[in-house]
Amino acid sequence: MAQEGVQLDRETFSCSICLDLLKDPVTISCGHSYCMSCIKTHWDGEDQRKIYSCPQCREAFTPRPVLKKNTMLAALVEQLKKTGLQAAPADHCYAGPEDVACDVCTGRKLKAFKSCLQCLVSYCENHLQSHFESTKLKKHKLVEPSEKLQENICSHHDEVMKIFCRTDKKCICYLCTMEDHKGHDTVPAAAERTERQRELEVSRLNIQQRIQDREKDVKLLQQEVEAVSRSADKAVEDSEKIFTQLIRLLQERSSDVKQQIRSQQQTDVSGVKELQEKLQQEITELKRKDAKLKQLSHTEDHNQFLHNYPSVSQLSEPTDSSSINIRPLRYFEDVTAAVSELRDKLQDILRDKWTKISLTETEVDVPMLEPEPEPKTRAEFLKYSCKITLDPNTAHTFLSLSEGNRRAERMSQELFYSSHPERFTSWCQVLSRESLTGRCYWEVEWRGEGAEVAVSYKNISRAGRESGFGFNNTSWSLVCHTDSYTFLFNDIRTPVSGPGSSRLGVYLDHRAGILSFYSVSETMTLLHRVQTTFTQPLYAGLWVGNESTAELCKLK
Repeated sequence: MAQEGVQLDRETFSCSICLDLLKDPVTISCGHSYCMSCIKTHWDGEDQRKIYSCPQCREAFTPRPVLKKNTMLAALVEQLKKTGLQAAPADHCYAGPEDVACDVCTGRKLKAFKSCLQCLVSYCENHLQSHFESTKLKKHKLVEPSEKLQENICSHHDEVMKIFCRTDKKCICYLCTMEDHKGHDTVPAAAERTERQRELEVSRLNIQQRIQDREKDVKLLQQEVEAVSRSADKAVEDSEKIFTQLIRLLQERSSDVKQQIRSQQQTDVSGVKELQEKLQQEITELKRKDAKLKQLSHTEDHNQFLHNYPSVSQLSEPTDSSSINIRPLRYFEDVTAAVSELRDKLQDILRDKWTKISLTETEVDVPMLEPEPEPKTRAEFLKYSCKITLDPNTAHTFLSLSEGNRRAERMSQELFYSSHPERFTSWCQVLSRESLTGRCYWEVEWRGEGAEVAVSYKNISRAGRESGFGFNNTSWSLVCHTDSYTFLFNDIRTPVSGPGSSRLGVYLDHRAGILSFYSVSETMTLLHRVQTTFTQPLYAGLWVGNESTAELCKLK
């Protein structure tokens, strides 16, 4: 129990940047503490943007805060050091939970330096000396420390298994050859290892050849993507030139054709990239399999080699890439030809009908469709309210979802979630289950130290710093603290002024490329507005800070 208390103290007084005990501790205004040198180095990297943030809660500061040593915290850390808190790392020679312990040591055991396949004992560096000094022991086979030495002992006869039964495909001892395996095809384990080693090398050569073939296929697919894109770009350019010759009434048709081309381009490229991704995944899997085979080939323990070889040597079926075919670069020329034909027909119609048109030089104004105005009052926003729920498959393991998957709470301990490729692993955040297109409005109620209200494309990364909302060009985020707001996009921070509020409204006009964040109270106060072009459906996102909650509100 006392040891557990010391461990808790160590975590409490550790810097979250270097993960070591605090050195010259400083506490910044958000309440988090760091080593003075660690936080200085972190802020030095943000000097270019002139906006400095807390690595834990993301609160931003401008200008750069002046750091002063926290004398009380420093005194506590020094006191903990004197109590022996730092002694554990110095005992690096002792065996830990992940280490193989010396079988000879009594009391607290040292790490094993080698394991002997003849003695079936693991030795530390001190107790291993007899194997270097004794003439008989020098002949013993020493390998890297292993916890599986007992697997080399026959469970029936308590003898070392040095023979391989090819009939039953298992390692046996010499007594087994006289009983259960009598008359079977048996060979020394070392001889079987030699033969399987040759097969392993052949398998590696086969894998390496397949890797080369798949890399060649990936290059061909990349050429396909580039060809489709170039043809689509040229078709768009030609279509725009043709439509500029038509009257303003046909401008809407020009936009429609452009959209159709881009849609077809996205469909074609998506199909090619899907196959490209599968081949790339196969390359990765083949490289991983090759690495395992290479590792297995260096295994000194024959029994372990023969035990693991069947499962490691199996290869999955290759992806069928016979459909790869680089077509002639004529993807969208039929679109250009159709638009040209339409122009010629319209010119003929205008020429034939021109004499029937009044000779007066009056110009007919064709009304253009203007984008719908943005709502002003909360009642107008609520007309576009949409039901949104959070997707448990994307939730970080420190987030607990409740209230019908509308509420996310930051927990102090990790929760048990099944593994899923869409789950965030680096930031405590979650995406909505529903995609957002058209005009949408929703509200978020948050409590605690901080939260983020965001929108994101589905293909945002799930791991690493770049997976955080706003640290990339696939997500837009408003960082909320009790006394400040910050807008974050493409790793660029923009301070936002406005009244503090625990309820935020988000308005999205996907087609018009408008994203607006509002402070919601008795009135609607615009905090930040984005005007851009969205190329994919969006998903609502929430990041939750320490001891905080965020909830998608039910709107009537």
